Amino acid sequence: MSEARSLPAALRLGVNVDHVATVRNARGGGHPDPVRAAHLAIEAGADGITAHLREDRRHIRDDDIARLKAEITRPLNFEMAATPEMLAIALKTVPHACCLVPEKREERTTEGGLDVVGAGSFLERCIGELKAAGIRVSLFIEPDRAPIEAAAKLGADIVELHTGTYCEYALANDWQRVEHEVQRLRRGAREAHAAGLEVHAGHGLTYNTVGEVARFPEVAELNIGHFLIGEAILIGLRPAIERMIRLMREARAS
Repeated sequence: MSEARSLPAALRLGVNVDHVATVRNARGGGHPDPVRAAHLAIEAGADGITAHLREDRRHIRDDDIARLKAEITRPLNFEMAATPEMLAIALKTVPHACCLVPEKREERTTEGGLDVVGAGSFLERCIGELKAAGIRVSLFIEPDRAPIEAAAKLGADIVELHTGTYCEYALANDWQRVEHEVQRLRRGAREAHAAGLEVHAGHGLTYNTVGEVARFPEVAELNIGHFLIGEAILIGLRPAIERMIRLMREARAS
């Protein structure tokens, strides 16, 4: 285990613009533009922008990634599977950070954390090459000791703890399991921080679920996408993001 980091001074919000591209691709053409959404998100207070370039290009496309890197004024977090194709694109683009995630063509969205315990040699190579290019490396993992220890051993800079299970139980009002998942996430945040890893969290977070995770003092960043884009359709992107930031700050302050 590495020496523990200092606790983060503030909690950041990364806004994922994937599903602006989902709406665009449903009809074709160029509207709505995920890069324009990224600019608006930054104006609303987002600390960074996340975009996931999938193998099947179901939402974000290669030109979106290139434009985001060229145009936005805040860090770009490039979500990607650990494949030779995505590694080559990342090394060409050189985003601020790459978050390595599991990916299956048949899934609707990312299902669970990356298997870093049983990772093959290519994952280690991928991490090494990204870091050598000056790209920070994040691994999207379950909030458990084994993957946290494996992430530290592999040389990751960051782990993003999967909050999807917690959010699913909250949506189902299964409060016993919610409490179990909150404790699991809290423990995972502490262990990752103690291992010297920067701690992020995300997946499925909403206004109703963000507070519990935002309270963990070890967490430096939350990445939220689908919910904010859905709210933006109803109330606008700026109000949706501003409310999320307010809830995050209130929870952290408490």
